[in-house]
Amino acid sequence: MDKPSRRNVLKAGGALGALGALSVTTPAYAWTWSPKGSVAGTGVGADPRWVWDAEADPLVASLLDRGDVPLVNRLLRNWTKNGQPLPDGLPADLRAFMEDARRLPPWTDHGKLATSFRFTEKRGLYLGVLYGMASGMMSTVIPREARAVYYSQGGADMKDRITKTAKLGYDIMTRNAFDPDGEMIVTCVKTRLVHAAVRHLLPQSPYWPPVADEEIPISQADMMVTWHSLGTTVMQKMLDWRVPIPSSESTAFLHSWQLTAHMLGIRDEYIPASWAQANSQAEQVLTPILAPTPEGIKLADILLNLGAEVDGAILSKPILGAFTRYVLGDQIAGWLKIPREPVWDSLLRLSWRPFIAIREGLLNLPLAPETYWLFDEFLRKATLLFLSEAQPIRIEIPETNRPS
Repeated sequence: MDKPSRRNVLKAGGALGALGALSVTTPAYAWTWSPKGSVAGTGVGADPRWVWDAEADPLVASLLDRGDVPLVNRLLRNWTKNGQPLPDGLPADLRAFMEDARRLPPWTDHGKLATSFRFTEKRGLYLGVLYGMASGMMSTVIPREARAVYYSQGGADMKDRITKTAKLGYDIMTRNAFDPDGEMIVTCVKTRLVHAAVRHLLPQSPYWPPVADEEIPISQADMMVTWHSLGTTVMQKMLDWRVPIPSSESTAFLHSWQLTAHMLGIRDEYIPASWAQANSQAEQVLTPILAPTPEGIKLADILLNLGAEVDGAILSKPILGAFTRYVLGDQIAGWLKIPREPVWDSLLRLSWRPFIAIREGLLNLPLAPETYWLFDEFLRKATLLFLSEAQPIRIEIPETNRPS
């Protein structure tokens, strides 16, 4: 039988057709996670592989078709703070969408957000390592994400693409991430517009459709897979490293990622309400789909070579490769054709957990968390400065796919 597609589902009769078509898919890929485990606590239970962004997608497609994107990008360049008014001159339909999209949901808990920052303040170093070595490198073995990145406009300039992704990771770690003077909401809304543009543009590419197993990229399922490669994976790894995390901080860290999912346009019925639910969902949607692709292998090599401008990749590439192997394991390192590094592999295996134990002991000293935070913050800002080449980081709606 032909694989279900959005077109075939619609032919089969809308929602009922979707249920009928999906009922014959391989059981291992059947959607069984209940919306009762979500922040909404309820929902229709639709398979997220067949749900996209009903508000943003037609709007951005219209902006592209009527030639408004250059104007919109120019007007939004100086829109950087959450509480900042939208610039004059935006198309009316876009303005209405953005005013709605920038609103935090009613279940936002500012007390938890403050606690989440206290967690980040103490564990910023681990978070930075894991966002890069776990989440960043894992994205290259998520087949749909790797192909979408590689063949979209972002694939033509991976340093720029990584910079924009790193900004989201940086913004969520700031004290005022979701406050009026923060930038996380702006980053999420702009990213949501970018995703909608990619959904419209990528199916028109001469290169993506022949290798893709979906007709439209970045479904709600795809976004949840990426979400799990970030928040869920980071928490799992820190627990595996035996980082002592109070339950209040663990819950608060989850809350910051729940808000991020909502602001990126993920439906509340797909956002896990607890770490137990997140782990359960990840076991279904993330773990089974990890696999190598030609595109992912190329992207991983680009990531590992980012330090070449600094040291010619003499030290940076072996260290980054060893960290990837240590964090993600031999199988994924093998998929990505990352060579073994006897010195660095052994050093990480023998020293990383003792380093964490020592650091955690020092974190209990008076004022130590604040001292570590200043050091970690310096490293994060230095990384963004390097990636952006000291230029403003602009998340803009693409107008084309990767040219070749």
